[in-house]
Amino acid sequence: MIKTNQSIQQAVIQGNVGSITKIVKHLLEQRHTAQQILDDQLLPGMEVVGERFKRNEMFLPQILMSAQAMQTAIDILKPILIQNADSSSRKTIIIGTVKGDMHDIGKNLVRIMLVGAGFEVIDLGVNVPAQHFLDATAEHQAAVVCLSALLSSTMNNMREVVQLFRSSGQLNNTRIMIGGASVSQQFSQSIGADAYAPSAPLAVELVRSFYNL
Repeated sequence: MIKTNQSIQQAVIQGNVGSITKIVKHLLEQRHTAQQILDDQLLPGMEVVGERFKRNEMFLPQILMSAQAMQTAIDILKPILIQNADSSSRKTIIIGTVKGDMHDIGKNLVRIMLVGAGFEVIDLGVNVPAQHFLDATAEHQAAVVCLSALLSSTMNNMREVVQLFRSSGQLNNTRIMIGGASVSQQFSQSIGADAYAPSAPLAVELVRSFYNL
C-alpha cells in the first residue's frame, strides 16, 4: 500500500488536474509502482466520485473535472502498466453508448478505469447502432462488449444489441455488460445480458471476472 496523505485521491475527487501530474511523477520517482498508484489511489478516488454522484453530492461539471484528472494520471501510467502487464490480461473491450443516447460521462469513466486496469479499450462513442457494436467486435476480436445508456427511452436499444449478438452465430458467446442510470440488474437479466455494472469500479471487476483475472 502507498503510505501518503491521500493526495492523489483528493486530486481526483477535486478534479485537480494541475497537481496530479506532479504527484504521480513524484511517487514513481519514489519507486511506487504504477499498479500501486492505480489500485491504492486512483481507482478508490474514482469510486468516491461515483458514490457522491449517485447521492447528488457531485454534479456533472465536477465529474468531468475528476475524469480529466484521472485521465491525466492514466496517460502517465499507461505505458508502464502496458509494459508490465501479463499478455494474457491485455484483452480488447468494446464500449459505447447505444443508439439514440448522446450521454457519455459514465461510459468514459468505465473506459478510463479499464485502460488503467490494462485492457485495450475500443470506444465507439455515443449514438452507436447495434450493427456497429457487432462489426467492431468482429474486427477487433473482442470477447466483451460494454453498453451504456442514460435515458429510459434508449435503454431498450440495449435489447437490440444483445439480440443481434445472440443470433450472430460466431459472436453469440460474446459477454455483454450493461450500465447506466436507467438500467438495473432485473433489466439486464430480462434482455439476456451477461452482467450489470452499477458503478465504474464494479465494471472493471466484472470484466476481470469474465477473463478469470
